[in-house]
Parts: sequence; C-alpha cells; structure tokens
Amino acid sequence: MIDLSGKVILITGASRGIGAVTAKVLHQAGGSIILHYGQGQTEAEAVIANLEPDRTHLLQADLSLPGIAESLWEDAIAVHGRIDVLVNNAATMPAAAVNADWDIWSTAWQNTLQVNLVAVADLCREAIRHFQAGPGGILINLASRAAFRGDAPEFMPYAASKGGIISLTRTIARGFAQDGVLAYAIAPGFVRTDRIEEVMQERGAEYVTRDIPIGVPADPHDIANLIAFLAAGLAPHATGATFDVNGASYFH
Repeated sequence: MIDLSGKVILITGASRGIGAVTAKVLHQAGGSIILHYGQGQTEAEAVIANLEPDRTHLLQADLSLPGIAESLWEDAIAVHGRIDVLVNNAATMPAAAVNADWDIWSTAWQNTLQVNLVAVADLCREAIRHFQAGPGGILINLASRAAFRGDAPEFMPYAASKGGIISLTRTIARGFAQDGVLAYAIAPGFVRTDRIEEVMQERGAEYVTRDIPIGVPADPHDIANLIAFLAAGLAPHATGATFDVNGASYFH
C-alpha cells in the first residue's frame, strides 16, 4: 500500500479525466490534495464531494493567461505552507490545420504552448525554488506519446508542446537532482476519459483502438496509480525518466 500521509500535492487540471482520478487516488493514499481547475468549478466540486475536507482544497486559475501560474503557486503554498509534490496535468488541445485561417492557426499555437508548456515551466520554476529551500520535492509532468511519434496534422501544437515537456523534465532532473528535486514524465496514449469516449462515439471505437495492441484505451487509474508510486518517492533513481502508458502502441 502506497502511503502519501503527510504529503501536500498540487494537481493541475483536476476537475475531470486523469486529473480527477489522480486526485481521488492520491487522497485515498493519504495525501493532502490541492486541486486546480480552470473552468470546471462544478466538476471540481463533484470530485471532492466524498473526500475528507481537511485534506482537500480547490483553487481556480486560467493557465492560458501569461503569469497566472505564479499566482496559482502562491495560493497553493498558502493552503498548508508548503508543497511536496507537483503534478502538472492541465492541458489543452485545439485543432489548427495548416490550411486554416491565420488567426485560427496562430491562436491555437499560442494557447497550446501557453497552457501545455509555458505554464508548466512556470510552475516547475516555482516548485524548484521551493524545493531547494527545503528537503526537496517531486515533479511529475504529464506528456504524451505524441511527444515521440507525433500526432494528427491538425494537432501539431499539442505534439510540439508535449515534446517540450519531455525536454523540460529531463533538464530539471539533470540540473537539480543535487538539490533533492526529482522530476518524472508520463507519456500516455489514449486514455478512457470523457473526451476519448466522445471521440469513440463520433468516429467509432476502432479509430482509437486500432493501433493499441492491448485492444482498449488505458483506464485513468493506470496513470493515477503510477503517479501515486512516483509521488511516494519510491524510485528516486528513475528521475528524468519517461514512463510510457499506452498499451504497447508506442515505445520511445
């Protein structure tokens, strides 16, 4: 049994999907969870409805706004006075085909990089500085198999942003291990979230499962359980590693 008792964990994008399941799993393991959400207040409140109120806290922040990550971090620190683990899960995925209007193309790139990479880097910066002043800490960044194999042409911004997450995480691991900072990346393939359920209904299940040897999308618990393991500090020498969770559909 993984024990996260006494650990304070900030999870971004925790109102739905992987983030929501992760919040519940880490709470069940004993962690004190700070759940960030962007727009989904109702969904975020539903996530914590059956969790212990003294070990859960909600924070809203629009990570598409430059500089807002710093404010989110300050608000999160104020809850318990410290953070031990940061899980960067929040992401966006707007489509932008190469033949789309320039405004659509440019906006998709700007928003995707801001949410998926710049805000992540900003939070990592704050976490590193905080961890350096204390006993260290753990960073877990959600990437994607798209970082390595690419994605559909209309999702170039998403794939590029997730490639940046891998390089960011490896650089942090190399540069700050001596300060007690551990950094990991997780690269899921298709995960059975509400969004993927919608894709399967619109395009057929085979659209999602055809290149997954295991035959089905990953359950969000696959990701959440791995995050719990890493958050518990049970694999310090794996710092810098990327963990593929995609049903054998891609190995980097």
